[in-house]
Amino acid sequence: MANSPMLAEGLTKHYGDVKALCELDLEVSAGEIFGFLGPNGAGKTTMIRTILDEIRPTAGRSTILGLKSHEDSVEIRRHIGYLPSDITLYPALTGRDTLTFFANLRGGVDWSIVDDLAERLNADLSKKVGNLSSGNRQKVGLIQALMNEPELLIMDEPSTGLDPLVQSEFHRILQEIAAEGRTVFLSSHTLSEVQLVANRVGIIRHGRLVALESLEELRSKAMRKIDLTFSAPVDAASLEQISGVRDVSISGDKATLSFEGKMVELLESLAGRHDVVDIGTREADLDEIFLTYYRDDETDK
Repeated sequence: MANSPMLAEGLTKHYGDVKALCELDLEVSAGEIFGFLGPNGAGKTTMIRTILDEIRPTAGRSTILGLKSHEDSVEIRRHIGYLPSDITLYPALTGRDTLTFFANLRGGVDWSIVDDLAERLNADLSKKVGNLSSGNRQKVGLIQALMNEPELLIMDEPSTGLDPLVQSEFHRILQEIAAEGRTVFLSSHTLSEVQLVANRVGIIRHGRLVALESLEELRSKAMRKIDLTFSAPVDAASLEQISGVRDVSISGDKATLSFEGKMVELLESLAGRHDVVDIGTREADLDEIFLTYYRDDETDK
């Protein structure tokens, strides 16, 4: 289908006075892995459930693969794979019986795909689901979402309970899907996972989309950690006056600080104030950028 895999316009959901989703605008492009980030309670799952017509929006509209979320919800499900964050499976069925059940709902699947996924994810489909660990149940959930080779894959916290080796293989599968021109919408509260596979990232906070950019753009905003050695001891106040400088720590003639901006501007400012003997830089982790969107949570609720 040539239409945008996922489109939301002014999507809003209120539960009485609780504003779970506020005028969210979002378009996901074909062939991308889109990371949807936010802590628990930010509105990630509400957005997914609303766009999938599991709950009705208070306002706004949404489409999936060019089809209207509500009016075309049955047709939409023929073309997507979906893993909810709280998937519930029949405990008395084996993993293979469970997947047979889902396959029959879809009108059948290619079982060679199921077997390949089970091997890659190291999933034992012979055991009853009720006897599986949470991680092994998650593998069954992943396979049911992937087995029909969907045009759009929507996953809410998919790596829950998976060990690192299985997570790595799962990420390879996602990259293969995107390479085939299919689309992945990956919702998570963990930036470290999303940054391994995503092309773009949306950050949601209190039901509002507060950032929408590529990982490269996000990295460009990273505050650098700067280690400085001076010819003589310095005071923190003189460094804190420099634009873009934060979190200054002094130990004699050495200083460590965070800096956001162009390095040439920092060097020019330092040259006019101090005699710099040595300088070292480290790129801040993306998690620090992510957290800047939540640091003042208590002040704007």
